[in-house]
Amino acid sequence: MKDRIVAFLVCFFLIGTIVTGCGGTTRVETTNSVTLGQQLTDLDKAYKDGVITEKEYHKAKEAMLKQYK
Repeated sequence: MKDRIVAFLVCFFLIGTIVTGCGGTTRVETTNSVTLGQQLTDLDKAYKDGVITEKEYHKAKEAMLKQYK
């Protein structure tokens, strides 16, 4: 009976060690593949659709162009 308890505890310890060793972190990196032209087109559409004001449009456009210089 004592041997079974010891064997159970050893198996439990080994399984616990294996399972916790498999739980590493995963790092996912994304890249922005949208071109400047597409960003400007989307911005222009948002302005024409009334989603943003003229002031917001010009500010965002300037920031986009500055980023790509």
